[in-house]
Amino acid sequence: MFKGSNVALITPFKNNQLDVDSYIKLIHFHLKNGTNGLVPAGTTGESPTLNHKEHEQVIELCIQEAKGKIPVIAGTGSNSTEEAISLTRHAEKAGADGVLVVTPYYNKPTQEGLYQHYKAINDNTSLPIIIYNIPSRCVIDMSVDTMSKLFELKNIAGVKDATGDLNRLDQTIKKLGPEFIQLTGEDGLAFEFNKRGGVGIISVTANIAPKLCSDMQKYSKSKSDNEIKEAERIDQILQPLHKSLFIESNPAPVKYAAKLLGMCDDEIRLPLVKIKKETQEQVKKALSSAKLIS
Repeated sequence: MFKGSNVALITPFKNNQLDVDSYIKLIHFHLKNGTNGLVPAGTTGESPTLNHKEHEQVIELCIQEAKGKIPVIAGTGSNSTEEAISLTRHAEKAGADGVLVVTPYYNKPTQEGLYQHYKAINDNTSLPIIIYNIPSRCVIDMSVDTMSKLFELKNIAGVKDATGDLNRLDQTIKKLGPEFIQLTGEDGLAFEFNKRGGVGIISVTANIAPKLCSDMQKYSKSKSDNEIKEAERIDQILQPLHKSLFIESNPAPVKYAAKLLGMCDDEIRLPLVKIKKETQEQVKKALSSAKLIS
């Protein structure tokens, strides 16, 4: 259902308003360059600083422009269960193919609290739910046991694993089996993640290098030795780019890269700020190394 290169879409702004023209242009850029799925209104889309109207508009526009050509997995997570249900219901009504729901941040729920949070969302939608487990941002880590219990519910479909721990992937596959969708949230681990049984990524780098990211994903799952080698070659090209996009807080670096590629401005909402000059040079160097700019 969800596999390959799924882009964690940036949200372009102009004068602190949603830049609709640039956003639509970005979506079509992905449709033309092999991206396998679109993920609007996630962390990279600056969901914490979108108001409700903007959050809904970003999702609606994405679905409208994708026209069913590739899946749209809408970001509908919140640390308020009621709000997460409301956003999920809206995404379903708008025509999303699935939802990405981050573990509740700041509240620090127990594993039982996590289970009840996702169960409540599950009970209020018919959409497939991808759990977003990112302990570095949320301060909590969903256990494999909790994930396994959730997978018994009808709509829990998989996980975006941003733990950075490949052993967690092994443990999850062993306990939940191959039907549970395993997507990494770590660009730098994408090749190895797929080699060990993952089926794809929700990617930051794909915003600016969709063809490279989608080709790497496709070849990494091939049974051909030559295509596996090609995946590894592309992965090596992408590694400096992955690193440069996380020198400062995401999505500030990738927005600067998008500006260099003429996609949109690098405007970002407080409390995030534009990247420093030294970081700009690193991003430029990485883009040049990947032959994305001359």
